[in-house]
Formats: sequence, structure tokens, C-alpha cells
Amino acid sequence: MSQGVLGFQYEVDNKRSEMTALGGLPVYLEFGHVMGLTGCLRDRLGIKDDDEAWSSDRDMMSLVLLNPAGGECVDDLRILNGDEGFCRVLADIKGYALPRKARRSKRGEQKDSKVFPSPSTVFRALGMFHDNAQELLRESGKAFIPSPNENLRSLMLAHRDFIARVQRRASVQVATLDMDATLIETNKKDALYSYKGYKAYQPLNTYWAEQELIVHSEFRDGNVPAGFEQLRVFKDALESLPDGVEKVLLRSDTAGYQQDLLMYRAEGRNKRFGVIEFAIGVDVTPEFKKAVLEVPDNDWMSLGDFQEYAEVCFVPHWMARKKHGPGYQVYSNSGTTQTTGPSRDGKPA
Repeated sequence: MSQGVLGFQYEVDNKRSEMTALGGLPVYLEFGHVMGLTGCLRDRLGIKDDDEAWSSDRDMMSLVLLNPAGGECVDDLRILNGDEGFCRVLADIKGYALPRKARRSKRGEQKDSKVFPSPSTVFRALGMFHDNAQELLRESGKAFIPSPNENLRSLMLAHRDFIARVQRRASVQVATLDMDATLIETNKKDALYSYKGYKAYQPLNTYWAEQELIVHSEFRDGNVPAGFEQLRVFKDALESLPDGVEKVLLRSDTAGYQQDLLMYRAEGRNKRFGVIEFAIGVDVTPEFKKAVLEVPDNDWMSLGDFQEYAEVCFVPHWMARKKHGPGYQVYSNSGTTQTTGPSRDGKPA
């Protein structure tokens, strides 16, 4: 190939070198093996070796590996299958526990077969988590979240099992949860428009900071508001926390500013964790702006980088309904507001 503008030339090597650009993926395979990830899936979903859709642990892990490999859709499994070096690694892993003669036989089989399942096979397998009957309940222009079928609930339980295994190896007593929705733009024909004006999906995720894990995730259409049914999702996230967790803290943006959600945490309605301290963003309303202007200048404290914060004397009407209700604090910081709930002793956090 002739030299271009820059000072180098391309050389084409027609030899089969079996090199790979996915050399970091075996770490995820090892982690999944040590933590028993495939075992959790098999136990909860009742998957057997002779199942057509999921023929082995290798096939189940293909979807897990697709994400760190940069895949954006199931069809990207073709890219993984096209990486000869990584497929060779997986072929060797598959037979690591077999006798030498059997390993050689399996290695020969892999040369002419695909290591990863085909996209069509995975699509059929994913269909087991979808309930077509739920689609009949949709109403045009309204937010809708389909109820999970039995297989999807089993998958959620497998995820809880995995989190519990992580907790047993590195136990922590505090779970700081971060609830947030993420817009994922898409060109799919049946996708719905988000508040940003483009077609998207908007899953709501609950992240556990101390363990660096997603404890709960709910896939949603793009037109479903981030604050829609957050209390139900939060309860499910609390159910996903394993034994050993004694205290829960919560952070959320303005989507979490829901009355039922705030009162559930502040009034200690959860039997396991009681009062749950939180910091949640609040929309800047005209009434709040007026309250901010009444804060004396010497009450503002520096956060660095030209930012300041102050406690604001502002009580929304719904917070003042109960004479002996929990106390809240509202702070202002660079044009945004944040509400914090009471601690376990009833005093503001």
C-alpha cells in the first residue's frame, strides 16, 4: 500500500496470527467464574446443557462480554465471532478441565465453528423474558411499564444472588444508593420519543456506591418520566440488598423529588432499615428563589470553585401537614436546591 500524508505505511499480513484486540475480556470471564455468575443464572432460570438457546456457560457469558467489548446491540456478536484470537482463547477455556486428548479434539472443532452464538439465537433466547400480552395494555400517550414475566423475575433473583456473593466476599454495612435514569438514543422504529425530542429508551438504575454495583435496573421506554413509580423501584432496590447491610443512604436528582418517596424514607416506613437519610435535588421555583434572596450574605459558605451553599428557610406546603412529622432541610447551591431528610434519631441529617 502506498504511503499517505503521514510518515508511515500500512503492511498487509496475510498470515493467520490469531492476535486479538479483546485481551482484557478474559478477566471478566474469570471474575464471573469465581463469583459463580453462570451458576446463579442456571439455578434461577433452570438452564441445562442441552437447552437449544443456551447450550453452555460460554453462550450465557456472551451477552455479559458484549458490553465491555463495546457492543451496542445483539448483532455485534458477529464482531466477537470475527476476532480469531479471542475465539481461540475461549476455545482453550472451554476445554481447560478436559484431558489433553479431549482438549485437542475440542480445539479442532472450534476452528470451523462459531464460538459465540449467532444473533438470531440470542434474539430467540431473549424472547423468553418478554410477555407479548403486556403490550395489549399500552395506551397511546401514556407512560407504561410492562409487568415482568416469570423468567424476568427469575433473572432479577439471579442478579440478587450474584450481589449476595459479592457481599459475602467483601462485606460492607452501609449502602449509599444513587437512583438515576439514563437516556439511550436509538433508531428503532417502535421506540418512543423522550423529553429531549429524540427516540430513546430510559432505564432507571440504582447504583450501590460502596460495592460499585448496580443493585437494580428497570428498562423503560423513552417517554416514561424518570420519576415515574420511583417508590416502587426504590422498594425493589432495598429488597435486592444482601444480608450485612445495616444502613442505607440515598442520592437522587430532581426526579426523586416525589412526595410519597420522600415521606416513605423520612418516616421510617421500611421495616428493615427504618429512617433512610437522603439528599435529593429540588426544582428552583419562584417561591424558593424568594426564600433564597432572604438569606443573609454572611450565611453563605464556600464550596470552592466559585460555588457557595446556604441553608434556606423554605417549607413546601406538603411538608407542613403533620405537626409532629419529620424535619427536612433545604439547601441552595449555585442555582440548584437540595432536600435532606432526617437521620435515625429524628434530627436533620
